[in-house]
Amino acid sequence: MSEEAIGYDAAHIQVLEAWEAIRKRPGMYVGSTGERGLHQLVYEVADRAVNEVLAGRARTVEVTLTPDGGIRVTDDGTGLPLETASGTDGPTLEALLTFAHARARPNGRHAVSLGLFGIGPCVTNALSSRLTAEARREGVRWVQEYARGVAVTPPIAAGPTTTCGTTLTFWPDSDIFGTAECSFAVLKERFRELAFLNKGLDVSLTDERPQGGPQSVRHRFPGGARDFVAFLQARAGEPVHPAVIGFEEDSLRMEGTAELAFRWCGSPTEHVLSFANSHPTPEGGTHVAGFRDGVSAAVNTYARRRGLLTEAHPDLGTDRIGEGLTAVVSVKLDRPEFHGATNGVLGGAAVRAWVREVVREHLGTWLEEHPEQAATVIGRIVRGRGD
Repeated sequence: MSEEAIGYDAAHIQVLEAWEAIRKRPGMYVGSTGERGLHQLVYEVADRAVNEVLAGRARTVEVTLTPDGGIRVTDDGTGLPLETASGTDGPTLEALLTFAHARARPNGRHAVSLGLFGIGPCVTNALSSRLTAEARREGVRWVQEYARGVAVTPPIAAGPTTTCGTTLTFWPDSDIFGTAECSFAVLKERFRELAFLNKGLDVSLTDERPQGGPQSVRHRFPGGARDFVAFLQARAGEPVHPAVIGFEEDSLRMEGTAELAFRWCGSPTEHVLSFANSHPTPEGGTHVAGFRDGVSAAVNTYARRRGLLTEAHPDLGTDRIGEGLTAVVSVKLDRPEFHGATNGVLGGAAVRAWVREVVREHLGTWLEEHPEQAATVIGRIVRGRGD
């Protein structure tokens, strides 16, 4: 091989702007160039708005699918600032939309991350043929236009306003996503899930595309995980006991919060949904293992204390205890340890021990304080379903 063929110097290095790198390999940033990728564009923008609500700077988030193929995300917060962002020569608004990882949000358990890699709205801007940013603050409405990730105008004062907040409206680039369209049903399910997992969140979704007129849903669940279980159990059969068992505990030692809710019903199957920092963990992890450990410990202790299990009987197994159990297991940690590229499994041995103790203590107290419901639940488990 000649020296010319194997030469390697600065001329061989290509430096890409953030928007160029994203457009060159879009699937690396949003997962696909089909419907799934379109939904990720929405989540990357909604991420910032949702965290405005959770931080107490806003009250509501509104997501709208427009007839011309656009998506509009609005919050009623303080509005993105226009001052020059630290480390840049442009306004904060522009930094958020053109720099990867540029964001202002609380850390750890107090934030929701809807994006795949924490890059933020920069991804959506780069993969949109057009994006309009509007910031309403201090009585002035500011507007800035972008095309394929690049600002084509500076922020322009577009008149007075009596409201505050931020609106980002974008049109996904058809050169990248073809004819794919956002699914109202998929977005509705994810935003409903977020509202269940974050009691302070108020989010609405409107689809203006149907010819028969717009359809709209609003999600807000003050009961959190308890409301989530009640919703899930509407399809899980008649409940064995009337009240959903639920509790929440904050731990300084673990630097986290655990929220759990569950109820046994007439279905023969176990249905456990788990989340870490509002991110679904479909493959479970240490929080789910801790939940099962805690339920088993509380049930067996109560059953022996009440004489429902004798010394001759072995402990009730987790599979038997889990029959008919519908549960939501949600932990929020300052520093979660995820396994796998998709963050589908939560790690950390200390998390398992912590959740086990939380569940054992709270479920044990519930069983003692609700003897009639406890007798129904434990009796059904001891006898076995249908016996």
